[in-house]
Parts: sequence; structure tokens; C-alpha cells
Amino acid sequence: MRLIQNPPPVWIQMSTAHIYGDPPSVVCDEESAFGYGSAPTVARAWERAFHDSALPGQRRVLTRCSFVVGRDRGAGQGAMGTLARLARFGLGGRVGSGKQGFSWIHEGDLNRIFVRALTDSQLSGPFIASSPTPVSQVDFMAILRRVVSMPIGLPATAWMVRLGARFIFRTDPELALYGRYVLPARLQDEGFEFEMSDLETALRDAIN
Repeated sequence: MRLIQNPPPVWIQMSTAHIYGDPPSVVCDEESAFGYGSAPTVARAWERAFHDSALPGQRRVLTRCSFVVGRDRGAGQGAMGTLARLARFGLGGRVGSGKQGFSWIHEGDLNRIFVRALTDSQLSGPFIASSPTPVSQVDFMAILRRVVSMPIGLPATAWMVRLGARFIFRTDPELALYGRYVLPARLQDEGFEFEMSDLETALRDAIN
């Protein structure tokens, strides 16, 4: 960025809604306090590095993104594909308490946020990139099972999730055991309208 002759006037950087930690029931927006733990610490360092790297006078937009409901466009479907497979096999039930927040956004709305950030010179700073309709983990999986036509969803206790995450999926079990409810307050204040705010509609679009 510092070497090119004509750097772009705006830099849009992905971040994560996990920066707010894992409050059990508190609904967070851009004014909420940051959380504690590994992921919020990494997120804060990531955002500091972004601000240190951006050029003077360059408009900076941070998108604190939640779970993306997206299609498989040839490179896999990421975490969305993993959850869909679990649901199809009847394993998509309650994880832990099931009450943890599951904030999400459809890929189409996320792309529209990027376009808006590129073209609207009034947008700067951090924005939560998430649907205005977060749900609990147990409700998310219930709707996903309905979409894939699986009537049952076996629950998973915390110790089962920790074993599976470590030895099968090789990922952090806290991604499943904890969560957060976030709202895109600043985007809504700017008049951004989400085209996919109904979870079942978004899931059907991504999967079917």
C-alpha cells in the first residue's frame, strides 16, 4: 500500500464480531465493550495493525463480521457446509446449553455492505456486519434441520464438543460452545436495508 504510486482512497478491512467476547445474553452493538479471551485479544491486535498500516487521509472501514451464511462457489462452503452436514446426519441439535448467541449474515448482504463501504464516502470506522435478527444456537440448528428435512437433532454436551473439535474437526471448541448476540446499529443508522434478515429464507437460498 505504501509503495504504489496512487493508493486507493478507501481501505475496507474484515474483522470479527468475536471482538465483543461471549456474553451469555447481552446484545452488543458498536458501542459495547470488548470482550476477554483469546479471540477478542487477537481481534483487537488485528484492528490495531490495520489502523497502523492505513495511510494518512485514507478512509478506513472495519467490518466486524458474524457467521456468514453462504453458498459453495467451488471452494467449499466453510463452516456453513460443516453445520449443514451435521444437520443432515441428525447431529445438529443443541450444543451445550443451546442458549449461546448465534449472530449471522447472508453473503449477499455482506457483499452489499462492501459495495456501500466502497461507494459511500460518509462511511468510516467500525461496523458490525451481521443480520439484525440474531438467534440462539438451538434455534439456528432447528431451522437448519427444517431446511435440510431432518426431523431429529441429537444434542451434544460440552465434553463431546471438546473431543470432537480436537480430534475430528481440529478447531476451537469454544466456537461452538460460546457465542454472542450482535446488532448492526451503525449500518441501520446509515439506512442500510438487509435483504436477507429471515434466517430460514437465507439458509434455503444458501443450501438449496
